[in-house]
Amino acid sequence: MVGRLLLRGMLVGVFAGILIFAFAHTFGEPLVDRAIAFEEQAAQAAGEMPEPEIVSRATQAGLGLFTGIMVYATAVGGLFALVFAYVYGRVSPFGARGTAALLAIAAFIAISLVPDIKYPANPPAVGNADTIGARTELFFIMIVASVVGMIVAVGFGRRLAARYGSWNGAILAGIGYIVFIALIQYLLPSINEVPEQFSAVVLWRFRIASLGMHAILWTTLGLAFGAWAERDLPQVRHGRTTMRRA
Repeated sequence: MVGRLLLRGMLVGVFAGILIFAFAHTFGEPLVDRAIAFEEQAAQAAGEMPEPEIVSRATQAGLGLFTGIMVYATAVGGLFALVFAYVYGRVSPFGARGTAALLAIAAFIAISLVPDIKYPANPPAVGNADTIGARTELFFIMIVASVVGMIVAVGFGRRLAARYGSWNGAILAGIGYIVFIALIQYLLPSINEVPEQFSAVVLWRFRIASLGMHAILWTTLGLAFGAWAERDLPQVRHGRTTMRRA
C-alpha cells in the first residue's frame, strides 16, 4: 500500500509540476527578464564587461525551468505521500481527503510561508554573490526550525486536546507555534541587499509569484492526492478504521 501511495504522490507531483510551470512561465519569467535587464543596465553604467551566456535565456525559461520544476514537484509529491502514509489514522480522525488537506496546509505554512516571511525569494540582480552561501544556510535553518516547530506543535496540540478539547488544544498549540517562530525569526539575522534603484513593483510581484508557485504545489497535493488515495484507503472514525464498501 505504501508503494502505491508513493507512486500516486509522485504522479500527482508531476501534475502539479505542469501547473506550476505554466504559472511560472506566464507570471514569473517576465519579471525575471525585467530583473536581468536591470542588472545589465547597472553593469553597463559601472563600465563592467557583460558576462558570457553559458546557457541561453530561452533555455533557462523553457526546458531548464520545466526540468527543475518537474524534478522538484515529483520528489516533493513522493515525500508527501510517505508522510501521509505515516500520519494517516494517527494524527486526526479525518479520512484520506481531510488528512491530505491538513497535511498540505501544514506543509505550506511550515516549508513555504514561514521561511518566506523571513527570507523572501529574490529575482536576479537582487543579492550579493559573495553572501549566497550564508543566505542559503540561514534559509534552510529557518525551514528546519519551522518544520520542527510544526511537528512539536501538533504533538503538543494532541495532548492539550485530551485535556481541554480539540478546539482549545489546537488554538493553544497554534499560539505556541507562532510564539516560537517569532522568537526564531527575531534571533536570526535579517538580509536586505536590494539595490535602491530596483523596482519595488517587480520585487513584490516576483515574491508573490514565487509564493504562488508553492501554493499551487501544496494545493494540488492536498486535493488531488487525497481524492485519489481515498479510493483504496480505509475510512478513519475517531481513531478507528473501517474499510470502504464497494
